[in-house]
Amino acid sequence: MNRMFVNLFAVLLIALQSCTEAKTKPITTPPLPPLSAAEVKARGFELATFAGGCFWCTEAVFERLRGVDRVISGYSGGPEKNPTYEQVGAGETGHAESIQIYYDPKQVTYPELLEVFFVTHDPTTLNRQGPDIGKQYRSAIFYHNEEQKQQALAYVKELEAKKAFRNPIVTQIQAYKMFYPAEDYHQDYYEHNPENPYVQSVTAPKVHKFEKQFRDKLKTTALKASAK
Repeated sequence: MNRMFVNLFAVLLIALQSCTEAKTKPITTPPLPPLSAAEVKARGFELATFAGGCFWCTEAVFERLRGVDRVISGYSGGPEKNPTYEQVGAGETGHAESIQIYYDPKQVTYPELLEVFFVTHDPTTLNRQGPDIGKQYRSAIFYHNEEQKQQALAYVKELEAKKAFRNPIVTQIQAYKMFYPAEDYHQDYYEHNPENPYVQSVTAPKVHKFEKQFRDKLKTTALKASAK
């Protein structure tokens, strides 16, 4: 077996590694906690809840967006209370790997969040994102109020009218019910595990794509400079 074939085979194995199977490192700094309803109101923030495949990817993208205070990885969309990562990964709960976004509507609008959401994942693959397969990796928007619902429906209609994707959009748009934060080691996963094969082959390309395409909407000048 020649060296080139061996290298290609190794790359393929890395690319096929799923979010569920990827190994993690112990966290060294505690993650930012979710905000209470009172804190959200006091700060003038709003909530957005999306599911778009492995939450390590979606969290890393939205954490870089100007106007976003924090992003919490977790589980939403199913009836199971307080699910674990193993249960969700096994497809036993009905939940999708999701993110809860706390954002300042004076700096970033909900339609802008929708734009980033649809650009940085594939909304046309049913219950799948890349190597991650199962209902827990479905594309979904969990709206918090009627305004978010109508904006999400209108945005999808606009994308379909423009034929932005070759295949039909299968993103679920449903009312938000509950969000359960994931275990601490999943929070800020991209930052804590840069050498993880899954992060390098799946998460990093999505983050770099976002940074280049939305350079004018990044949080810091350092991120803007690196996105050139």
